[in-house]
Amino acid sequence: MQHSKTTDSSFHIPCLCPAGGVSGFALKYLAMALMVLDHIEYFFAFTGKIPLFFSWLGRLSAPLFLFCVIEGFIHTHDRKKYFLRIYLLSVFMGAIHFSFYNIGFALVRPDGFFPQNQMLASFSILIVVLQGFDWCAHKKWLRGLCAILIPILLPFAVSALMMAFPQPVFNFSISLLVFTVLPIHSFIMDGGTAVLLFGVILYLSRRNRKLQAAAFIVTTILWDIVRLHFMAPDLRFIDFFTLAYEWMEVFAVIPMLCYNGTKGRGSKRLFYWFYPVHIYVLYALSCLLYLFLNR
Repeated sequence: MQHSKTTDSSFHIPCLCPAGGVSGFALKYLAMALMVLDHIEYFFAFTGKIPLFFSWLGRLSAPLFLFCVIEGFIHTHDRKKYFLRIYLLSVFMGAIHFSFYNIGFALVRPDGFFPQNQMLASFSILIVVLQGFDWCAHKKWLRGLCAILIPILLPFAVSALMMAFPQPVFNFSISLLVFTVLPIHSFIMDGGTAVLLFGVILYLSRRNRKLQAAAFIVTTILWDIVRLHFMAPDLRFIDFFTLAYEWMEVFAVIPMLCYNGTKGRGSKRLFYWFYPVHIYVLYALSCLLYLFLNR
C-alpha cells in the first residue's frame, strides 16, 4: 500500500444532479440509515412484524458504501492507514463470527440464528485488488499483478489444501485464518465475490460518471437477475420482489449520480465503529426479544 494520493484525486467529475448534489458524508449517512432498516428486518424477521420494504430499501446500502469505499481509496492521503482501519475491524468481526461456529454456542440465538455480516472483509479484499490496478497503471507490473491475482485465485489454492489435508485440526486452522486475517472472497456470505466484481467495475469506470452508472446497472442486471434465473429457473416473477430482490440495489445509482465529489462534514470515525456496534446491539436486542416472546 502506498501512502500518498495518486493522480486520480486531481480529477473532478461533474455532478449530474441539478440541485448541486450531495457530499461523500451525506452519501454515507444515507447508506447508514438504509443499512439500519435492512438490519432491523434481518435481525427481527422472526417476529413476522417487520415490513418487507425495510429490506427493499436496505438493498441500496451496500452499493452506496461500496461507492464510498472506492472514493475513499481514490482520495485518501494514506492508503495503508485506510486499508488497516477497515481490515483490522474485519478481523475483529471475523473472530466473533468464527466463535459463533466453534466456541460461542451459548451466544447463538435459540432458533440457531447469529450475525454473519462480513462486508468489511469484502472491502478489505477489494482495496488490495484496487491497489493492484493502481500499481499496474504506474507500470509496477509485478506487484500490481500479484495484488490482483492472488486475492482472486486464493480460493482455489485454499480449497485444494483443505481437500489434500482433510484432518480436522488442519481444517480448523484454515477456517480460523479465512474468517480473520486471510479473508477469501468466495467464502464470504456478505458481499464476497459480488463486492469484488462490482467494486472493480465501479473503479475502472470512475472517470466518467455516466459510464460508471451504466456499468453498474448492466452488472446488476446480469448478476442479480440473469445469473439467478439460470441458477434457479423455477423462480417466478413475484419471487423477484419477495425472495430474490437483490436487484433492487440498482436504484443506488440515483444517489451515486448525485455525488458532487466533495467530502462534506461529518465524523470519519463514526462510520468505522457504527457498523460493528449497531450489528451486535441489534443482535443482542433480537435475542432478548426472542427469549421474551418464547418464555
